[in-house]
Amino acid sequence: MTGRADQTEGTDVWSLEAPDEAATLEIAAAQAAWLEPGDFVGLTGDLGAGKTTFARGLIRALAGVRDLEAPSPTFTLMQVYDAPRGPVVHADFYRLRGPRELENLGWDEAVADAIAIVEWPERVAEALPADRLEVEIRFDPGRGPDYRRLTLRGKGAVSRRLALALGVARLLKRAGWSGARLEFLQGDASIRAYERLTRLSGATAILMISPPRRDGPILRYGKPYAAIAKLSPDIRAFVAMADGLRGLGYSAPALIAFSVEEGLALIEDFGSATIAEGGVADGARYAEAIALLVDLHGRELPESLPVDDESYALPIYDIEAMLVEVELALDWYAPAVARATPPTGARMQFLAIWRELLGPILARPTTWTLRDFHSPNLHWLAERQGLKRIGLIDFQDAVLGPPAYDVASLLQDARVDVAEDLEMRLAALYMRRRTAADPAFDAPSFAAAYAAMGAQRATKILGIFARLDKRDGKPEYLRHLPRIERYLNRNLAHPLLRPLALWYQNHLPRALGQPPVKSDP
Repeated sequence: MTGRADQTEGTDVWSLEAPDEAATLEIAAAQAAWLEPGDFVGLTGDLGAGKTTFARGLIRALAGVRDLEAPSPTFTLMQVYDAPRGPVVHADFYRLRGPRELENLGWDEAVADAIAIVEWPERVAEALPADRLEVEIRFDPGRGPDYRRLTLRGKGAVSRRLALALGVARLLKRAGWSGARLEFLQGDASIRAYERLTRLSGATAILMISPPRRDGPILRYGKPYAAIAKLSPDIRAFVAMADGLRGLGYSAPALIAFSVEEGLALIEDFGSATIAEGGVADGARYAEAIALLVDLHGRELPESLPVDDESYALPIYDIEAMLVEVELALDWYAPAVARATPPTGARMQFLAIWRELLGPILARPTTWTLRDFHSPNLHWLAERQGLKRIGLIDFQDAVLGPPAYDVASLLQDARVDVAEDLEMRLAALYMRRRTAADPAFDAPSFAAAYAAMGAQRATKILGIFARLDKRDGKPEYLRHLPRIERYLNRNLAHPLLRPLALWYQNHLPRALGQPPVKSDP
């Protein structure tokens, strides 16, 4: 399979060879993985070229029925199939004389929220949607009775998705996983997506789709938010950290195959069990996660790691990164949830307090801070021994930062209630073990850093979850806000954070579960 991209016309063009009908069906079925309701697929080519064969392969994959007949709708003009993602409309426009006849078919109503597969779309060229997949099929009897050359063109918004889909196909073929069944998995609150692949043998793997991050608007210092916050720009960070963590003896997913350029990785499947099975914090499993952090934080760790014949340097989790994160609460949580807009002076005071609070903590020795070290990303691998029972994922945004950050991330789990007594017991366990391993470990300083990192993370997450609702249309994250607000209250009780607690009381009391401060008439 070969491909080329034509960016000047906003169209991706890919050419594929199908030596027999089975290959045509396989190519068609592969496109089912990325098509969505509302998509339009136009099939062109001479009579007998194989348009109906392609449509049949696509319909079978979308419907999940391997032997579905799916005949040509030459005489009926249109046939509708039920599929898990919604209706699939297979149409043949050969007998239409122009776009006006679509109205007589009730076309607009038929394809609303459906995937449309149309043979002879050129008959109504003026009415075709700008965003579409075009499949041109040509046969060459000289190369075999069933030989076909298929040219796929992604128009408009479909172009990028087609390029990604074909990149996935190449990766799976290279890894020997072509033909595996795909199952979409609930992703995290990021740009990444995940699919579980299952072979006929029952073997499984995870496809991670993590395209290179697009630059957002410039925020300050000539950089977008992601660059300031030290978020990984591409999949190299995941590959480097996976190898680095496994090299230390931890359970990070084995890499079956990956493509840095396309942002794809086929990785080991850790299953679905986590340290918070059923949404309940398991004290024994959380204690094992604490033991892993004790072990990690007691090591001398490299600041860069090899990846793809290059070197990946872990970013430093500096004060500007932490400040731009806490500002998310002012930009999103305050107006959208708390219905408050702190004035400019209050915002400047907020940042000044954080800067003074964080400065001494960030000046201390750092470690690998995995950054999202909490239950959804910590699988429980019961068949393994010791620290290997903790399966680590979602560490691509790892930085060089304070040891207290990941401890707070674990024990103040954003999605699972961790009782205060369990949190305190496990925090004490961490400090006892660190002290036993290193008598110079400063437990009081760590406790203060733990409160500060917990407050920083809680403040950031209030902003992120409000943004996920307001900007990204994901209101389900709002249900976690009361838990985050409780964590924030716990942290602000530390004497070191008294100035920050007073600021919240005066300017954002909703984050503390308090009513707004009434101003004098």
